[in-house]
Amino acid sequence: VSSSAMGRSMKYSIYLPKDYGSGKDFPVLYLLHGYGDENNAWLDKGNLANIAKAYEENGGKQMIVVCPDALTTFYIDSYQGKYKTYFFEELVPAIEFTYNVKKDKYARAVAGLSMGGGHTIAASGMYPDKFDYICPLSMGANKSPELDAQLQGIKKAGYKLYWLACGNTDFLFDRANELDAALTENGLEHTYYVSEGGHVWANWRLYLNTFAPLLFK
Repeated sequence: VSSSAMGRSMKYSIYLPKDYGSGKDFPVLYLLHGYGDENNAWLDKGNLANIAKAYEENGGKQMIVVCPDALTTFYIDSYQGKYKTYFFEELVPAIEFTYNVKKDKYARAVAGLSMGGGHTIAASGMYPDKFDYICPLSMGANKSPELDAQLQGIKKAGYKLYWLACGNTDFLFDRANELDAALTENGLEHTYYVSEGGHVWANWRLYLNTFAPLLFK
């Protein structure tokens, strides 16, 4: 995507389901990488293509999966460029213009690990009209009035799934616990999936396998 917000061309990887090209429109999952990785991380390390193909072969919901490159921006507007602006004002419109994608909130999901989990939490909170499925992985948020206000915005706008996951020895486990508590205190129905282990790809592959069947029901 040629981005004026970032001042450069921005890469992304995309998974297209088996029936893509049939003329149908598909829901889309924006699947975000962590710090130090790039747009191919979920394909190279997360086994995305094989997981998606196996899921489809077992009758699972077909979806497009977009994996954008976020560099080391933390998905925010900063000295590296206006990444948040790029994501919402350039990337999402480009995907919806280029591919056979359903363009409504009910057909959009966002999930991400670590740094990408931070954007999943922030993006859904700042733009509660964008995503019906919200899945932060190995990330959390410090309880605060700002977080409470964002969660109340999500609750008011409505959503179909808030699915949080973290390993019990992950260095971000305490922050995930805080987000879980904030979700509960604000009355948002959600799932908190706690696995064994830490901040590792074995967990993120497990999480993808676990939450993907819950999307776009």
